[in-house]
Amino acid sequence: MAKKRAREADGAAEAAPDKMVEDSDSSDDDDFDMVNVDFEWFNFDPEIDFHGTKSLLRQLFDIDATLFDISGLADLILSQPTIGSTVKVDGKEADAYAFITALNLHEHREKKPISEFTKYISEKAQTNEALARIPDLLSSGNHIGLVLSERLINMPSEITPPMYSMLIDEIEAAVEDKEPYEFTHYLIISKTYHEIESTLDVEERKRKKGKQDSTLFYFHPEDEALQKHALAYGSYPYTKTDDAIADSKRAFQEMGIISRGSMILIEASKFAGAAKAISDHLSPPS
Repeated sequence: MAKKRAREADGAAEAAPDKMVEDSDSSDDDDFDMVNVDFEWFNFDPEIDFHGTKSLLRQLFDIDATLFDISGLADLILSQPTIGSTVKVDGKEADAYAFITALNLHEHREKKPISEFTKYISEKAQTNEALARIPDLLSSGNHIGLVLSERLINMPSEITPPMYSMLIDEIEAAVEDKEPYEFTHYLIISKTYHEIESTLDVEERKRKKGKQDSTLFYFHPEDEALQKHALAYGSYPYTKTDDAIADSKRAFQEMGIISRGSMILIEASKFAGAAKAISDHLSPPS
């Protein structure tokens, strides 16, 4: 498991990245080749990580990504290089396969990318009674840490615990340095999905009208653990949902999927415990 990257006095990244090795082997001698992957943790670098961060943000915000200033949001993330991490496999110069960061919504409230995004999540919170306390909290003047984390779909979830533990260590170090990261709450933006009936066969769809699977699934398995420590959590519909339900995306499936945004609000005093719960949740049974 990777350890926390040291914060140098001037805020520069440590030269040697932390690593975690992902092994894949088979119990059969020759059925599969072993795959050895070194995951390396780096601080954000504005000269390298702009496009990779933008791409992962688009994936995180799904079909509503076009509603935001993704470039401005990426620039803001890159402006605080010692808060959060990128995870790569081909050295520092490569695009990130995953990232995590925390932005102070109150500190950046006057900046357009944050003001627009805060308005969006406030409006979305009003669509779900479970999220009802979030709009008032966002306008209360409290320092809310907006946690953004995303990874490529085929990345192992085991990289998540060190991402969160590093983030907590870095925030603690930043607070010691009198930087504006002393949060009262953390608001984690994520996404979920559920299956829906395909519309390929219109007559069949009409015959089964109203019948669909409402089972909720998680893009990020760690969300299940985080929710157990949450003050509030719930999902919300994307604004551009109607634009996304296209048969071309599920032409060979009996069932399609529809994704939804998700929010998890955790009090700052419980955030470290929630992060530890991720490790317990994702650890394989002994």
